[in-house]
Amino acid sequence: MELIIDNLTKTYANGVQALNGVSLTIPQGMFGLLGPNGAGKSTLMRTIATLQDADGGTIRLGEIDVLKSHEAVRRQLGYLPQEFGVYPRVSAEVMLDHIARLKGLANRSERQQAVEALLQKVNLWAARKRNLGTYSGGMKQRFGIAQALLGNPKLLIVDEPTAGLDPAERNRFYNLLSEIGESTIVILSTHIVEDVQTLCKRFAIICGGEVMYVGTPHEAVTMLDGKIWAKSIPKNEVDAYRADYRVIATNLSEGLLYIRIASENDPGNGFAKVKPTLEDVYFRAISEKMDLVTL
Repeated sequence: MELIIDNLTKTYANGVQALNGVSLTIPQGMFGLLGPNGAGKSTLMRTIATLQDADGGTIRLGEIDVLKSHEAVRRQLGYLPQEFGVYPRVSAEVMLDHIARLKGLANRSERQQAVEALLQKVNLWAARKRNLGTYSGGMKQRFGIAQALLGNPKLLIVDEPTAGLDPAERNRFYNLLSEIGESTIVILSTHIVEDVQTLCKRFAIICGGEVMYVGTPHEAVTMLDGKIWAKSIPKNEVDAYRADYRVIATNLSEGLLYIRIASENDPGNGFAKVKPTLEDVYFRAISEKMDLVTL
């Protein structure tokens, strides 16, 4: 099964064009959607999840017309939004049982088996009796994945799932999503490049409502081989360098500003060629979009 998005558009009443001709083909496995805040990622996720309508274009999940058959999509969908609430005085076990009822698992025995299996899967079985209000941020995210997986969805959407997690919880979440992606279409919407580098076989960069790149992380980095240059400068000279070069990233350390630029040819002026990273791919794509907006 594939998710096929074709020429999707959305403009809000205030005139903001959130999606501008977005086209993507997303197969089974982990697919990253990388972009800054306000890029259109959440609009795209909500549209796929049937929470809002598009102005134009089509989305198909296998044989299902997503924009016309909301109920059919929702039976195949698991969704973890960027922000979701929990009842702080209800245990994980009770809350998941309640959500299972809402998703149509009427048989008590089947429901109990499903709840236990999911709590085991997300490593929350030992904490199943604890109220959700006592959970850490990472535990709440894993509970969110458990509720999204009820009903064995064919499509799972997770929006900024690792924001605010400590390194240990982020690693647990990576392992969990990787396992899920073996048998499900998983769309990971994030602005954290490491999430995509670690998890996704394919990804897209979206900015200003448009797709700037689609491919694999390896292909993306290889594309910039020999085109990224770096040097340290006094921080008060950065504006002059921005005027003369395509500065894609800066990092301040011990009073000096370490800058990275994109250039097809040797820029001279003390710049040294450096190995490109996925962050370079991301920032270069975003900077190109910003230049177009400025023009």
